[in-house]
Amino acid sequence: MSTPFSTPDNLDPEAGFTQTASIAQAANDLRAAAGEKAREFVHNAEEKATALKDRAVESAQQFRDTAAERASQFKATATEKATAFKSAATDKAQHLKESATEQWEETRVKAKEFHITAEDYIRQNPTKCVLSALGAGFLIGLVVRR
Repeated sequence: MSTPFSTPDNLDPEAGFTQTASIAQAANDLRAAAGEKAREFVHNAEEKATALKDRAVESAQQFRDTAAERASQFKATATEKATAFKSAATDKAQHLKESATEQWEETRVKAKEFHITAEDYIRQNPTKCVLSALGAGFLIGLVVRR
């Protein structure tokens, strides 16, 4: 009869120990291999993460450089257009000023001519002018009274 702690008759206790030792060795080898694979996986993941980070930094730098270049181009274009608008506005203002000055001078000359002509007419026809002025005053008085 066999006891719970006894070995079967066909098993040698030394053979069982050797098998157990070889299983333990295989388990240790498997654990070591798994540990090595895990370290390789972690190393590869770190390398990929570093490469990804480097690419992200490089992309961000390129984006920053491109944005700075575009901003510089925009500023140069805006400055150029502002200068052109300022020049055009200055030219137009100068042209308008000259035109207004010419118009003012023509108006002054015409007013002086009208004044001289009116003065001559009044000197030649004083009675007509006095009666016309009285009539105009009378009509204005009637309109204002109503």
